[in-house]
Amino acid sequence: MHAYRSHTCADLNKSHAGQTVRLAGWVHRVRDHGGVLFIDLRDHYGMTQVLADSDSPAFAAIEKLRAETVIRVDGRVKARDASLVNPKLPTGEIEVYVTEVEVLGPAEELPLPVFGDLDYPEETRLTYRFLDLRRDSLHHNMMLRSNVVRSLRNRMWDIGFNEFQTPIITASSPEGARDFLVPSRLHPGKFYALPQAPQQFKQMIMVAGFDRYFQIAPCFRDEDPRADRSPTDFYQLDVEMSFVTQEDVFAAVQPVIQGVFEEFGCGRPVDPEWPLISYADSALWYGTDKPDLRNPIKMQVVSEHFRGSGFAIFAKLLENEGTEIRAIPAPTGGSRKFCDRMNAFAQKEGLPGMGYIFWRKGEDGAMEAAGPLAKNIGPERTEAIRVQLCLGEGDAAFFLGGKPEAFEGVAGRARTEIGRELGLTEENCFKFAWIVDFPMYEKDAETGRIDFSHNPFSMPQGGMAALEGDPLKVLGYQYDLACNGYELVSGAIRNHKPEIMFKAFELAGYGKDEVEKRFGGMVKAFRYGAPPHGGCAAGIDRIVMLLADTANIREVIMFPMNQRAEDLLMGAPSEPTNEQLRELRLRVLPKE
Repeated sequence: MHAYRSHTCADLNKSHAGQTVRLAGWVHRVRDHGGVLFIDLRDHYGMTQVLADSDSPAFAAIEKLRAETVIRVDGRVKARDASLVNPKLPTGEIEVYVTEVEVLGPAEELPLPVFGDLDYPEETRLTYRFLDLRRDSLHHNMMLRSNVVRSLRNRMWDIGFNEFQTPIITASSPEGARDFLVPSRLHPGKFYALPQAPQQFKQMIMVAGFDRYFQIAPCFRDEDPRADRSPTDFYQLDVEMSFVTQEDVFAAVQPVIQGVFEEFGCGRPVDPEWPLISYADSALWYGTDKPDLRNPIKMQVVSEHFRGSGFAIFAKLLENEGTEIRAIPAPTGGSRKFCDRMNAFAQKEGLPGMGYIFWRKGEDGAMEAAGPLAKNIGPERTEAIRVQLCLGEGDAAFFLGGKPEAFEGVAGRARTEIGRELGLTEENCFKFAWIVDFPMYEKDAETGRIDFSHNPFSMPQGGMAALEGDPLKVLGYQYDLACNGYELVSGAIRNHKPEIMFKAFELAGYGKDEVEKRFGGMVKAFRYGAPPHGGCAAGIDRIVMLLADTANIREVIMFPMNQRAEDLLMGAPSEPTNEQLRELRLRVLPKE
């Protein structure tokens, strides 16, 4: 017999009754039933119930076992009585009578329990992550992640993509976040960077003529943490294709992503319609560039109904250039109690409140508009608003005004809250949308400086001619894929012509010499015959997060950092030794 096990803890069934077997695993829990000790023995594959009575030579040893001790047991398989079968376990038809037990790995008193899903502080869970990972929910998440990665890889191979690896240590590149810098011992005073993405390398793979590339790529960004973002590193399905349009990229990627969600979504329906929504429309309708289409609410501009009206706040506001009034329809939200609740929500978000109108049955039996706004603007305007928004009795509408960039975010969150509170948002399904036509540039509100708003390597729509006009009106061949309120994929058709690249960077304040210095390899490659190309990257962590139905990305990462970008298990970041600093010719300045 094998030194540790003849079977796993998921293998045994009634057909093994009468056999002598050897199992190994962790003591999940021990139960004392009046002279009979039961152990739930757990390994990676499952659970088996083993037991010993007071006549067993192993009884005394089992009495001393602590939870999570690793043991090896020998015993005889016995079929359970029909009344004692556990249908929840694959091994629930049998149990193993123990004749011998050996402790392979003793366990000290646990800092957090493994049995059950108790709510423990995240700091404790991350410090003892190896214990946390033994819990069923996290074990399931990690296996889900492993299977999703395997499925993505197989699907990419199946449609003709080839997998290549790009460097993990390279030069600094402006990808929109801070780089992690790595000092060079051989070149004192110079630094490498961990790649924020394989962007330049995958584009040069296209220049090298490999046509269809993918990689399960680690990416490193020194970012502030969020619940749906790792503060240090993450993995993405990185994709690039030659001789393609934006639509070709969509056609290649959709079956891969949709297939994974259908395979691992546990029966939750995946909407096969993936609409194309412009960035401008997405901001207008949903208040975000990653809309949750499970919520059917679409915001609309209703400025004309308030221009010159009796509601002085909105009427005066509309006299200023660049301002507008938007309405958030709220079907079935037509009660003063609900409207007051949403007004309080807006105040928590930092606004004075939200204006509202709701429609109800009047004393004469006819429908009437109610609320402070209705009284101020009169019945003709409220009726015009109702008709535009396709609302009726028992419905409501909320209103925000000003410059869109100042209130869009709050409006988007209010739309989400209204959809949730009124039960309008569909549950247990996945809805996708491609967001397209992103602006290439944005202006810093404080400095007035023009900078890239998205990927700087994207091709501007209209090419060189588009760059001769107002930079803020230039659109890029850039696109994101949103699913249930999260950005899952981001990509672009690339700028593969040096003269257009120089002009694009010039508008963002980067001179030709700086572009040559920072992106010399890619610029050089483009001078020797570069094909039109494009691609995207899909966030694996977020895909698994959605499939696992959790809002915390750390629940789907094997060894995550905490929200302060600390590895509590391994003690990173740590202080270097003086010898290391001398070797790198570095000095650490004291804290101010």
